[in-house]
Amino acid sequence: MKKNVLVTGGFGLLASALIKFLSKKNFNIISVDKKKNLYRYKKNKLKNHKVVLGNFCNKNFTKNIIKQNKIDVIFHLGAVTQVLKSLNKPYQTYENNIMGTINILENIREVNPKIIMVYASSDKAYGEKKSNNYREDDKLNALYPYDVSKSASDIICQSYSHTYSLSIGILRCANLYGPNDFNLKRIMPETIINALRGKRLNIRSNGKLTRDYLYVDDAARAYYLVMKKLAKTKNKLLIYNVSSKFNFSVLNLVKKIQKKIIGKYNYSITNKSNKEINNQKLNYSKITKELGWKPKINLSMGLAKTINWYKKNISKFI
Repeated sequence: MKKNVLVTGGFGLLASALIKFLSKKNFNIISVDKKKNLYRYKKNKLKNHKVVLGNFCNKNFTKNIIKQNKIDVIFHLGAVTQVLKSLNKPYQTYENNIMGTINILENIREVNPKIIMVYASSDKAYGEKKSNNYREDDKLNALYPYDVSKSASDIICQSYSHTYSLSIGILRCANLYGPNDFNLKRIMPETIINALRGKRLNIRSNGKLTRDYLYVDDAARAYYLVMKKLAKTKNKLLIYNVSSKFNFSVLNLVKKIQKKIIGKYNYSITNKSNKEINNQKLNYSKITKELGWKPKINLSMGLAKTINWYKKNISKFI
C-alpha cells in the first residue's frame, strides 16, 4: 500500500528535490505552498503528485488536507528561510516558523498521532559554538531571529514527541544548494546569477563567514532514510546533523563559482557587521553510523549541476 505524504514549502529548493525523489519511490504526494510562489513550480507533472495552494500557518486548512488525503507522513519544510528577511521581519519569521510548526504538530496530535513527521531544522539552530564541530547533543543556543525560530521549533518538536509519543525526525542540515533555488539573497544563486549576467557581486559581509555546503539531492535522500527509520523503530525521536566535508568561507565559495563561470573574480566586500553566526561545521557521523547515509555529490559536481540549471533558466531571473 502506498503511503500518502504531505510536503510543506512545496515549491522550495529542498521540497522540489524531495518530491522528485519520493515520486520515483511511488509515494502519493500532496505539496503545499503559497500562491505567490507558484512561479517557482515547474509544470512537468510528476506521477502521484498534487499541488495545493495555501498557507500551512492556517491550522484548519492544513488539518483538512491531512484528513481528506489520509496523510501518513508529513515533511515539514516550509519556513521563512532568508536570514536578511528574518532580521527585518522578526515577527513574521517567528509566526511562520514557530507557530506554523506548532499548528502541524497539533493537527497530528488531534487527527492521527501515528502520523510520522520529519522536520527541517537547521545548523543555525545551534547558534555560535566555541567548538567548530557541532554534534547532535550540543545545546541549542541561537541568538538571531531566524536561528532562534529554528531552535525553538526544534525544541518544540522534541517536546511533542516526548509528551505525546509522536514519531518525529529532526534534521539539522548544512547550507543547501542546487537547482530550483529562487531565494536570490542566498549566496549560491546570487553569485551564479550575477556571474552569468556579467555583474559585480556585492558581498554583504566581510566574506569570512564559514559554512558547510550540501547538494540538495543528498539532503533529500537523508529525509527519506529518516522517514523509513521512524516507520520501523520503537524510538519516537530521531535527531541528525546532515552535512558534508565541504566547509568554506563566503569569499572562497564566491571565488570558486566565479572562476568556473567567468574565469576571473568580480566582487566587492561591504565589511558590514552582520548579525550572523561566524563559523559552523557539522559533525554528521551519527547519521552515517545509524542510517548509512553520506553525501554522494562532491562540491565540484554539485556546482556544475547547479550552474547548468541556472544557465538553462536564466530568463526566469531577469
